[in-house]
Amino acid sequence: MAEKLIKIYVISPEGAIYEGSAKLVVLRGAEGELGISAGHTQLLTSIAPGPLRMVLEDDKEDILFVAGGILEVQPDQIIVLADVVERPMDVNESAAQEAKQKAEALLKDASLDKISINEAQLMLAEAEARLKVLALLKGASIK
Repeated sequence: MAEKLIKIYVISPEGAIYEGSAKLVVLRGAEGELGISAGHTQLLTSIAPGPLRMVLEDDKEDILFVAGGILEVQPDQIIVLADVVERPMDVNESAAQEAKQKAEALLKDASLDKISINEAQLMLAEAEARLKVLALLKGASIK
């Protein structure tokens, strides 16, 4: 018996980025990592920066970088309304490394106000998530 598939739609401010079906979809929500398959209970949560991994019908994996936005899960479909979506081939590794270093340096600055600290933490999270997407694409082990 074939595994049931769940439809997935990934939409950014630029428009529809991805539409397809998957056995399993994995991404980070507000409370942590989520694994979603057909029949999942309804869910609405914010999206944390990170990889959006889709295990396709042929067991191959497709990966996108997503940050910000909303995830809506219905038993038969997933809608990802992301503020930022990038395909791994569009992720700039050197820019992500540079952003990570800049964020880490900012976080060491004791004179930052709370808003600046939050912005630096978000910058660091997005940079680390982009690097994680690249590592997944290269097949490296991720911590």
